[in-house]
Amino acid sequence: MAKYGRSASKYVKSAMHRKKRGTLKSGRTGRTVKSRKQAIAIGLSEAREKGAKVPKRRSSRAKER
Repeated sequence: MAKYGRSASKYVKSAMHRKKRGTLKSGRTGRTVKSRKQAIAIGLSEAREKGAKVPKRRSSRAKER
């Protein structure tokens, strides 16, 4: 079974295009995003907010293990 839905990829694609144009901004600071990984993370976060099929975020405890 697929982890991510089709609509999730649309949000990531949109975020990548905004990164290329230089209009993608990060959270609180509002700085321009330059990292590809960060752009993907923002796209997935937006998809999550809109209710697309995206796995839950890993908690900080899961990263420690």
